[in-house]
Amino acid sequence: MAEQKRDYYEVLGVDKNATEDELKKAFRKLAKKYHPDANPDNKAEAEAKFKEVNEAYEVLSDPQKRKMYDAYGFNGPQYGAGGPGGAGGYYNYSDFSQFGFGDFDDLGDIFSSFFGGGGSSRRRNANSPRKGADLKVSTTVSFEESYLGTEKEISFSKNDTCKTCGGNGARKGTTVETCKVCNGTGKTVQVTQSLFGAVQTQRVCTACSGKGKIIKDPCPDCKGKGIVRKTVKIKVKIPEGIDEGQTVVLKGEGETGENGGPKGDLYIVVHVKPSNLYTRKAEHVLCDIPITFTGATLGTEIEIPMVNGEKEKYKIPEGTQTGTKFVVKGKGFKSLTGNWRGDFVFTVVVQVPKKLTHQQREILVELAKTMDEQPNPKKKGIFG
Repeated sequence: MAEQKRDYYEVLGVDKNATEDELKKAFRKLAKKYHPDANPDNKAEAEAKFKEVNEAYEVLSDPQKRKMYDAYGFNGPQYGAGGPGGAGGYYNYSDFSQFGFGDFDDLGDIFSSFFGGGGSSRRRNANSPRKGADLKVSTTVSFEESYLGTEKEISFSKNDTCKTCGGNGARKGTTVETCKVCNGTGKTVQVTQSLFGAVQTQRVCTACSGKGKIIKDPCPDCKGKGIVRKTVKIKVKIPEGIDEGQTVVLKGEGETGENGGPKGDLYIVVHVKPSNLYTRKAEHVLCDIPITFTGATLGTEIEIPMVNGEKEKYKIPEGTQTGTKFVVKGKGFKSLTGNWRGDFVFTVVVQVPKKLTHQQREILVELAKTMDEQPNPKKKGIFG
């Protein structure tokens, strides 16, 4: 006696009013659960469950078949003489598109492995153009070069088009032949037998390794690859205002693409050497400027060494204390994102003389007699 078939709605775990999306979700979940490869300890039962789930979804996902099933059950005329899936039955298991698998990209590998395929047909064609790899190198500039901008020569290794063969991989004077096994597609179609009948699957052509072409006489320089490894030197402009760790991108200076694809890009990471005189904060230049004791007391005019090598005159008012900051507007770093510059901020450091002549000492002693040599400590505010 034939085994009693379960109701298709019960198989998928949905009610009779289930929507198309609900059917798809249920099928996806159960197909993964009962896939034989996911049940190595109980493959026979898993295969039976897998087939049952597949059969239920095949019927309920088709509006016409579902309508007939709801009206007549398993005895409906839609099954023919052999019943669902049997000899003379309605289904053609060699065409997986009717099962709705096209909507389940992540199930491609599951079904292809179960039915003996070589992978999903949605995988990228081996002959399609592909962009070359991006490359990353670094260069070092001085603090002054980062301020002014400069030009650097960069040396690095990369894969590039073989000039001997022009990138086709064949010896000069010979031609590249189209693979006769796959007719240039890079793929072959294989028919295998499964529980559901004959199944067509695509595999990478072994005769041409998926390239779709045969090179009988390879180029001696690139050995048929069409690309060679070489060291190149290029000049790159480092923009003024660049900061430590920022990157300059050169489009199309990376590795060569495949199958006519574009070249990759070159990313140049810039490192800036520290300066003994200056430091940087955002777009501002910071600097300590020493002045004399008398200059701070009486006021003076000093020359400030700027980053670009120029001298900037600046008047220091009398009574200036050590640690006082002054600003020279617009003499900082150029912004990389706008047409403006930061400022040059310098901090005054008053130098107290360590050695005095006898005359200088006498003058300071007389000065001290006229001044309060024990100033009162400043009161701290509420925040110190």
